[in-house]
Amino acid sequence: QVQLVESGGGLVQAGGSLRLSCAASGSAFSIAKMDWYRQTPGKQRDFVARITSSGFTNLADSVKGRFTISRDNTKNTMYLQMNSLKPEDTAVYYCNANIRPEGGRWGDYWGQGTQVTVSS
Repeated sequence: QVQLVESGGGLVQAGGSLRLSCAASGSAFSIAKMDWYRQTPGKQRDFVARITSSGFTNLADSVKGRFTISRDNTKNTMYLQMNSLKPEDTAVYYCNANIRPEGGRWGDYWGQGTQVTVSS
């Protein structure tokens, strides 16, 4: 059973920084693309950033120049460095990954989410 676990959320003042982590654990598996999404109450889950297995990245316009996505394939972990945080970045952040367990099929996996709150 493969699991994704996020960490690193918290409360920060506007202009501050946080670094989120998303670690995949379980039995042998392969990971393709990994994404970050965020969601506020009553709204849809929005795309934030993507990183492919080869390191190609894509970020939402709202976070370009402030957020950086990276991954360490040796640790099966993805990161989101968030700088110059704004109150509108407040949300629950979720990681998502395309994973194939050994002997299994490619599937879409989600973490449980981590709360980020930015105070003004």
